[in-house]
Amino acid sequence: MRATKIKKNTDVGDGLQPSQKMDPVVEEWKNNYLRALADYNNLEKRTESQTIDIFKRANKNILLKLLDLYDILEQAEVFVKDDGLKLVKESFERLLASEGVTKMELLNTKFDPYHAECIEVVPGEKPEIIYEIVKNGYKLHGEILRIAQVKVSK
Repeated sequence: MRATKIKKNTDVGDGLQPSQKMDPVVEEWKNNYLRALADYNNLEKRTESQTIDIFKRANKNILLKLLDLYDILEQAEVFVKDDGLKLVKESFERLLASEGVTKMELLNTKFDPYHAECIEVVPGEKPEIIYEIVKNGYKLHGEILRIAQVKVSK
């Protein structure tokens, strides 16, 4: 038995020889089909992108609510020295970290209105330095989730 090599034409094209011309009606249908297919592909991509944005926005809203609860735990810890409260706070910190939330370290840094809101100006040695953090600011995967509320030196 003799094996022969068969060359397959992988270029599908429109199936016509160069000397043949496509019927104008068929060509119009083909172009309409290709446009519709491209529109559908664009719609799929846009829908996927919008769905991802919706989930991100919902996740941010939930995390902001959790941060409010975490702030309450931090305030309670100042007044109540309890091991149970400390464990709950540490669990909260692990949960936030697992979701990509990190605290912004702003104390004794130059005031930046994109990262912090100045709620009070106090006299100090160096101007525009964050003197006290009233409410911590947080980032989510490197993007600002919540700006800090701070006191700034004058």
